[in-house]
Amino acid sequence: MAFIPVSQDEFNCCVCLDLLRDPVTVPCGHSFCLNCITGCWNQEDQKGVYSCPQCRETFTPRPVLCRNTMLTEVIEKLKKTELQSDAKTPSYAGPGDVECDFCTGRKHKAIKSCLSCLGSYCDVHIQPHYEVTCLKKHKLVNAISQLQGKICSQHDRMIEVFCRTDHQLICMMCSMNDHNGHETVSAAAERTENQNKLSEMKVENQTQIQQREKELQEVNQALQALKASAQEAVGDTERVFTDLINFMKQKCSEVTESIRAQERAEMSRAEGLQEQLELEITKLKSRDAEMEKLLQKEDHIDFLQSFDACSTSSLSWMHSSITFTPHFSSTDIKRSALKEIEQMVLRLNSDHEATSHGSHHSSESTRPQQKYVVPERGFLVGDKVRVKASVGTPAYGWRNVTHSSVGVIKTIHVWWNGMYIDFPENHSWWAKHSEIELVL
Repeated sequence: MAFIPVSQDEFNCCVCLDLLRDPVTVPCGHSFCLNCITGCWNQEDQKGVYSCPQCRETFTPRPVLCRNTMLTEVIEKLKKTELQSDAKTPSYAGPGDVECDFCTGRKHKAIKSCLSCLGSYCDVHIQPHYEVTCLKKHKLVNAISQLQGKICSQHDRMIEVFCRTDHQLICMMCSMNDHNGHETVSAAAERTENQNKLSEMKVENQTQIQQREKELQEVNQALQALKASAQEAVGDTERVFTDLINFMKQKCSEVTESIRAQERAEMSRAEGLQEQLELEITKLKSRDAEMEKLLQKEDHIDFLQSFDACSTSSLSWMHSSITFTPHFSSTDIKRSALKEIEQMVLRLNSDHEATSHGSHHSSESTRPQQKYVVPERGFLVGDKVRVKASVGTPAYGWRNVTHSSVGVIKTIHVWWNGMYIDFPENHSWWAKHSEIELVL
C-alpha cells in the first residue's frame, strides 16, 4: 500500500485555524468544528441565509449539522500517530529558523532547500522529493534562509564562487562566462581566509577592550581617590571652621564680659557719687531750713545769738565740686580680640597650606613626610596614642573612648593646645596635649 504523507495542517478548521474538534460537514463538503460553524450561523439567523465560511456557498433553510464520524476517526488516529512519532514530527519554526514554504497556517521548520524549485521544505513536504521520480533529480541542500539571495539571478544556479577581481559572489556559470580569466576561489576558501582575518581583528579588538577596561579602572580609581580626598577636605574644613567659630564665640564672650565688667565698675563708681550727692543735698536742705527759721525770728537778741551759731557752722563735709566722667571704652578690647582672631586665621591658613603640601607627598600606606610636631612632647600626625592613665576624666569628656582605646593622631593644633584623634570608638576625638601619651 502506497504511503500518502499527511499533515495536521490539512485537518485544520479554517475558522479557528486549529485541529478540528467534533468535526461536522456542511452540504458543500467543507468541514468545521461544531462550535465554530454553530457560532458563525448563529450570527446569520436574522438574515435566514447561511453560508459556508470557506467557499461562501449559501443554504436555506439552516442545514442540520451531523458529526462526521469518519473524519473524527481519522483525526484521532492522526493525533495518536503524531504523539507516537514526536521525534519525526516537524517542529514549528522559531526565531532564526528557516520556515517551510508549503506549510499553511503556522509554519514548520524547514530541513531542506531545493535549488531547482527554489523552495524550502519541512519533514512532511520534502517527502515527494524522495518518492516522485521527476523530483528525485532536484538538488537538495540543508535549509538555507533567504534562498533567493543565494541564487544567481542570471543563471538560476547556486552562488558558490567568489571573484576576487570584481569582489563579487557568483555561480559556476558566471565564472566560465562573464568572469572568465578572473581570480576566483570557492566561497568556502574565501570565507576561510576572511575568517582568519576576522579572528586577528577580534584578537586586536579584545586587546583594545582590555586596554580600555584598564583605563576605565584607572579612571574609576582616580575618581574614588578624588571623592575620598574631597570628603576628607570637607571634613577637615568643617572641623577647622567649627573650631574657628568656637574660638570667635569664646572671644565674643570674653569681649562681652570685659565690657560688662567695665560697665559694672563705672556704675558702682557712679552710684557712690550719687549717694554722696544725695547726702550733701540732704544736709544743705536741713541748713537751709534752719536759716529760713532764723529769718522768721522777730527778737533781735535771739536772732543775733542764733546767727553766730549758724554762720560759724563748718561746711567741711561738703566737696568743693563733684563731676562724673565715665572711664569706659570698648575700642581697645575689640581691637585686641580682632587681632587675636586675625592671628588665628593666619595660623589656620598656614596649617592648611602645610596639610595640602603634605597630602601631595604622602599616601595611605606610607608615613607622611610633612607633619605637625609638638616639640615638647614629640607628637606627630599618624602616631598611635592613648589617654594617660593618670587622667581621671578628659577635659572634653570620654565620648565612648576609654583608657585602653588606641587611636591615631589626625591633626594637631599647637596654638589651641589640642589634637584630633581617630579612635575606633570615635573617629574625631578632641583632646588636650597634656592628656595624651604615645603608644610605642
